[in-house]
Formats: sequence, C-alpha cells, structure tokens
Amino acid sequence: MMASWVRLATVCARTGFQIGQRKGALVLGHPIGIVKSPLQVRRLHVARMLACKGNDKDGKGKNDDCDDPCEDPCEVAMKALHAKDSEETCESGDSSPEKGKGGIKLEHKGHKGHIHAVIGPVIDVYFPEEVPDILNAIEVEDAPIGRLVLEVFQHLGNNIVRCVAMDATEGIKRGQKVVDTGYPIRVAVGKAVLGRILNVVGDPIDERGEVKSEYHSFIHTEAPVLTELSVKPEILVTGIKVIDLLAPYVKGGKIGLFGGAGVGKTVLIMELINNIAKAHGGYSVFVGAGERTREGNDLYHEMIESKVISLEEDTSKVVLVFGQMNEPPGARSRVVLTGLTIAEYFRDIDGQDVLLFIDNIFRFTQAGSEVSALLGRIPSAVGYQPTLGTDMGTMQERITSTRNGSITSVQAVYVPADDLSDPAPAATFTHLDATTVLSRPIAELGIYPAVDPLDSSSRILDPDVVGEEHYNVARAVQKTLQGYKSLQDIIAILGMDELSEEDKITVARARKIQRFLSQPFQVAEVFTGSPGKVVSIEKCVDGFKRLLNGEYDDIPEIAFYMVGDADEVLAKANKLAASMAADDPPKSQKGAKKPEAKDDKGDKGDKGEKDEKAATGKDVAKKEEKPKDDKAAAPKGEAKKDDPPKSKDPKGKGDSPKDKK
Repeated sequence: MMASWVRLATVCARTGFQIGQRKGALVLGHPIGIVKSPLQVRRLHVARMLACKGNDKDGKGKNDDCDDPCEDPCEVAMKALHAKDSEETCESGDSSPEKGKGGIKLEHKGHKGHIHAVIGPVIDVYFPEEVPDILNAIEVEDAPIGRLVLEVFQHLGNNIVRCVAMDATEGIKRGQKVVDTGYPIRVAVGKAVLGRILNVVGDPIDERGEVKSEYHSFIHTEAPVLTELSVKPEILVTGIKVIDLLAPYVKGGKIGLFGGAGVGKTVLIMELINNIAKAHGGYSVFVGAGERTREGNDLYHEMIESKVISLEEDTSKVVLVFGQMNEPPGARSRVVLTGLTIAEYFRDIDGQDVLLFIDNIFRFTQAGSEVSALLGRIPSAVGYQPTLGTDMGTMQERITSTRNGSITSVQAVYVPADDLSDPAPAATFTHLDATTVLSRPIAELGIYPAVDPLDSSSRILDPDVVGEEHYNVARAVQKTLQGYKSLQDIIAILGMDELSEEDKITVARARKIQRFLSQPFQVAEVFTGSPGKVVSIEKCVDGFKRLLNGEYDDIPEIAFYMVGDADEVLAKANKLAASMAADDPPKSQKGAKKPEAKDDKGDKGDKGEKDEKAATGKDVAKKEEKPKDDKAAAPKGEAKKDDPPKSKDPKGKGDSPKDKK
C-alpha cells in the first residue's frame, strides 16, 4: 500500500494534483480547486498513462522501473477518496471488504439502511446514519434474484433516498437490508471483457463464468477536457465503398443509422466491426438498449459464425452490453453508459480507435422518460423528461476523439411516426456528424449494402478534409445518380428511345455506379460463398473517377456488381467476354446471312425471313428493289402477300390498288 501511495504522490506531482485533508477525509486536489467527486477519475486515467505507460515496454500495464504493477486508476481514486472512511468502518466492524463479481475486493463505506417503500422499479431507502451521495450504487442484501443494484436519484429528507433499480424488484419487501457501496456503479473493463455479454452492472449473462478483470471503471464520468481533444478531423476508413466515398465517418464522430427490418442493418454493423478490428486493430462495443432479446441472441451467434467473437481463442474484438426490452427503465437508461465506459477505457488507456454501436438510441431516451415519470418530475413536450437535452448531451459529449484514441459511435435512430420534429430524434440529430440511410428499394434491387447514396450525408465531405479529388468525384457521383432518378419517370412512360444521347449516357453510367456501390462482405461469406472485399479510399475514388470519365462505357453493367475495386471490374469483364466468345461459334454457324438480313430488314429474325420467302417465292434482293421504284411499292407488296385471303372476302373494297391494276 505504501508503494501505491508513493507512486500516487509522484503522479500528482507530475500532473498538478494535490493530496490533502478536508473535513477529516483524504481528497485529491487540483490547483483550480479541491476535487472530491468520483467524476474526476478521468484525470487519473491520464495520470496513470503519464506515470506508468511511458515505461511500459511489454504492454502489461506495469512500469518497468518499479517492482509493483500499477493499480487500477479507479481503485487508486477510491482508496484516496475513502481511505479513512473504510479504515474507520472496518475497525468498527460495520462492514468488511466483499468480493465483487470480477474477483476484485469492493470496500463498501459500510453505511447500512433498510428499504422504506417499493413502488415498482422505484425504491425508497432509509439510512439512519449518513445518506449516500447522488448516483451512488446501493446493493440489496439477500435479494431473491441474486445481485440487485440500486442507484440514488433523489434525497427526500428525513434520511430517506429515492433509488431506481437496475433489475427486477419482484420479491423485494420493506425492511430489507441494503448497504451503500460509497461510489457509483462500476464495471469491469479491459481485454478481459472482449467476447463477453454483460448487463448494465457489468455482470456476465452469457453463462461462460465470471469476468476476471484487473480494471474497473465508473459509468458516471466527465467528458474529456478541451485540452485532451483532437482538433483535426480525420476520416475513419471502413473499407466500404459507399460509406467512404459519399458519407465518410469521422474519428470520434456520431453517425445515425436509419434502417428498417430486413435491409441488412445487422450485416452492415458486423462488417464495420470486422473491418475496424482488422484494419485498425481496434475494438468494438455493441450496446443493445431496449433491444429485443431474440435479436441480441441472433447477433451474438452470427458474430460467432463470422469469427468476430471466438469462444476458443483469445481473439475476440467486440464486447456486447445488453439492456433488453424486458428490463426495467433504470437498466435501459444506464446500459448505454456502461458500454460507453468500456469503450472509454480502450480509448484512453489502450489508445485504440473504438467503434461504439448503440441500438437503439431512441430507447435510451424513452427509458429516461419512464424514469422521470416514476420519480414524479413534471414532463416537458410530448411527455418527455424535462432533462432530455441534458441527458443526451452528457452522454454524447463523452463520445469524442482525444489525442490517444477515438470513439466513433454508430447509433440506430428510430423516428416515431416518421415525425422528425419529435423531441427524441430532434435531440439526437443535433449531435450527429453523419447519417447512413438504408433503403428498402435499393435492397429490393439486390444491391448490398443497401445504403441510399442520395439520402446519406456527412459533415466532413469537404475538400479541406477529404481532399479536392475525393470531393469532386463524390459530388459527380451524386449528380449522376440524381439525374438518373429524375429521368426514371420518363423512362417508365416513354422508354429509353425517347431520351437524348446525353441522357442515355447518364442513365448507363448511373446504373453502373449503382452496381459498383455494391460490395461483398467478409462476414457474409458463410451465407453467400463469395469472398468479402475491403477497398481503400484511394482505389475507391480512382475507380469511380474512371467510370465517370467514360473509360468503362464499353463494359457491361453486370461486371460492376458485387466486386471490390476497378481492377476486379476489368477482370470480371474479361472473364465474361471470354465466356461469351466460347459460346459464339456454334451460334454463328446457324446462318451466315444473318448480319445482312438484320441490316436490311431491321429487327426481323431469320424465321420471319424464311416465311416471307416461302410465301412469295422471291429473293430478298428483289424485295429491296421495290421501295426504290415507287413509294406505293411497299403497300403493293403487302397487298400481294395478302391477296389470297382478301380475294375470298366478299367485303373487299373495289377502289383498292388491286382493282385499279
């Protein structure tokens, strides 16, 4: 313990922290003021990196210059903040250290109380000595469902606090004992949680045993300070052509994913997770907020099949955090923060580019509305909580890019009744940097990913960020597709023949662009049998530039479907040409005069030509001479062909050309 305090003192000296004593308790201070709240733990993450990671040559979280491994920054913070309270508690015998789910000792403050009232997921707790702080975690002893955690939301007076349960409250009764942990909900973080399914309090729910992690973090922390943020916007390369070209993701940005059922949303999410893991070596966190249990189960097994999650080897790159639809509102409103806390550790400590998926961000808002109503707060517009903007902003501001790494969030957004002015989606839109819209009409064409290139957008599609060439090609692609869209009604009514030559070229190139935006996914190989492709931005931009310049006008559309870069288009076109050449000789031997007949007679086939010869007994050459002699020759020829049936008709007109002759 002494070595830890010496190391902590060194850290504080290097980062500007001060260790002092205030009102009988040890606290961590800073030149701008005394810091007593656990919300300042993020600065200890930075302190740990400065003190330990600089000399951590083997990557095991240990300073090579000292003998003791560096402790979890949250552990150091809590020991500093509550060391004296814990010592007094243990000496008095009120409480002793207990082992948490992750095998780490949790030193409770020892303030015990009992349940005063149970109102569904809302529980009032009475503490005879000292009431816990707001957002503190309280554990219920001997809960019938196992571990039940409450979170303090309100102080009602008379030593009574109002809490919200993170799990079902069936079987809970008045008078049941509870204990204050002395800190907010904290969850296991680090590589030990990769490949696991966790709930809102960090307990595993995949029946694969306990999560044995050396590090834990609080789910309530502050957003990074301005000095830690990365100022320069950077593109997060996904390897998916339609996204990287037309709606690129920004590192540390928020992307709204709009899509209904059956348009490939799950497959797109898995491909993003797979590509980020392989291209950047980064990790992904999937948060199911209000998710259907069936969908979460399907996602888990599909990730196992696609090797994103490995049960045998230690190669998993994703963490799943679920607060299912059947969970109480407290769990659904906090599960997003749990997943975000895990992602923050990978960003701040491991320096990773993390991908955070939230499905669905509307359920997060909806759960907050339920909690607000249960607590008796006055609702705001459309019945939402009065703190809607604050709740959303507090969470979204933690999703950002720092000097060490980034968290890029892809958030599925449900729009109730397709009303974009609804307060819930409106509060989300203000934070989004890009939108990816999955379109059902495009999926019906068999083009996957079914991303709508005209509805999807990104704020970094700017020449100052992506470059002049990338920007010009992207805008030219959108212009071509928009031109094709405006011509579709004319094509449907009048046909392609009524279009001008320029419009015909636009339509042909737009159809090729549509198919070139399709791409086989690596995670779908087990279903399609086609190898997946990852395309770099340089090859993607170059391929579309060549297509727009007309270099591929002679290549058929089918060559652009489900390929990677332009080189694969040419290879597929050559393969198709070779296949057609192999089939041509037997067809060409059927009639050597077929080209002449087509030139002279238009679109008539060989069969019609033979029938005409049999009916008239004349050669095609004699027929060709008749239109040159007289304008009426064509009708005469037609009349002669029809003479036998017309002569038998008693109603034939006497003034016909036949009678005149």
